[in-house]
Amino acid sequence: MIDVTEENFESDVIEHSSKNPVLVDFWAPWCGPCKSLGPILEKLEQDYGGRFQLVKINSDEQQQLAAAFGVRSIPTCVLMKDGKPVDGFMGAMPESKVKEFLDKHVPSDQDLVVQEDMQLAGELLEAGDTDAAIAKLEEALSLNPGNDDARADYVKLLISIGDFESAKNALSPALAQIPVQLRFEALNHWLEALIFSSSDERGGWSMEQFDSLITSNKRDFETRLAKARMLICAGEMTRSMEELLEIIMRDKAWQNEIARKLYVAILELMSPSKPKTPETMGNKSAGGIELTANSTATNDPQAELVSKYRRKLSMALN
Repeated sequence: MIDVTEENFESDVIEHSSKNPVLVDFWAPWCGPCKSLGPILEKLEQDYGGRFQLVKINSDEQQQLAAAFGVRSIPTCVLMKDGKPVDGFMGAMPESKVKEFLDKHVPSDQDLVVQEDMQLAGELLEAGDTDAAIAKLEEALSLNPGNDDARADYVKLLISIGDFESAKNALSPALAQIPVQLRFEALNHWLEALIFSSSDERGGWSMEQFDSLITSNKRDFETRLAKARMLICAGEMTRSMEELLEIIMRDKAWQNEIARKLYVAILELMSPSKPKTPETMGNKSAGGIELTANSTATNDPQAELVSKYRRKLSMALN
């Protein structure tokens, strides 16, 4: 348990919550319900063996923090993950109810092992040991096949080393989900483009060959689509989207909207990782706990580029 003030809020709440859930307990020395809830929270922090961090904020002494979280009565508890509130509750609750609340958000022991394997895989990949990184991700998925983050990392790595058959097999369970997550649809489109480039005769064409056919027939969508896929393989994502826009503007519904779907997949592949700190503090958690203060978002050129092409798609569809 840690006592938090404005001075250590950033490090002990915002930054720590990117690694482990943080339960923030707003209390005051005069508050009777706080005195009954506090020991329960401290006991559960011990019982959960480090699977979440408990921090306490004296709302009388830290009024600006209490105001930022919209605290209107105490005790108020807010659960933070990845720098933002995801849930919360007000008032004293029995231990069984607090456990029920925590179990919705706090990782299990198995989840922690999977997270460690994923972290190790990232470190091994940075060190250039691709085989060991793959083995760690395989280990993570064997422990928890339902961990979508581990599966996404595993598929990306397999695609990047050209093991398309293994990537296809690893993607299958994710593509069977209803609905399919956008990140897995995007990975599948990327994989299909790479398979196309290695299996279709047009995979050996120059850009001039594609352009010659397109110039003679602006509605040669098959050639435009093939060119867009080859541009993806070359890492020319914006050029690929420009080609897809030409199809969308001429025939949105062509081939079951394949151009739009591929365009959206590219946007997903280009999108930077979600920030670990909140872009805005003006949202509500699942439990109705509201933050009213705002923080300044850092300008990200990649995010701005993605936004620009989202707008282009929107204009083409309208």
